[in-house]
Amino acid sequence: MFGIGDKVVYPMHGAGVIEAIEEREVLGEFRQYYVMHIPVGNMKVFIPLNNVDQLGIRQIISKAEIPEVFKILENESQLPALAWNRRYRANLDRIKSGSIFSVAEVVRSLSQRDREKGLSAGEKKMYENASQILISELILAEESEEEDVRRRLKGLLV
Repeated sequence: MFGIGDKVVYPMHGAGVIEAIEEREVLGEFRQYYVMHIPVGNMKVFIPLNNVDQLGIRQIISKAEIPEVFKILENESQLPALAWNRRYRANLDRIKSGSIFSVAEVVRSLSQRDREKGLSAGEKKMYENASQILISELILAEESEEEDVRRRLKGLLV
């Protein structure tokens, strides 16, 4: 269980801070929800308490783990060259895993592919989404500003 003020990651959405625990009625049933604020995009997300484990909600990484993320971003992508549809599914699975390290691999490989061959519309959208997820967690883990994290990523992904 998480508490108010905890910094958590909601796979496919990003990292945020639990601001409240509220009871809401949905389809005639009352359920408790975490109210999470995601700083990137200034989103508010409601997460049902009874589904936390299935959704893969986890604590954000520690400051000690941040250099490992940047190391992944600095290195050339080691992901195999696949047909676009298989590559898309593999990247989607990495993002859904909720692991910041897997998301960093996706950001790195799509950035590299974009420079080399360009991205399809679907992969561009995936790249933007994965970048947002990565940035949101780094902001909270580093306790830094969004623009600073974006600038560092841009410098690494050149």
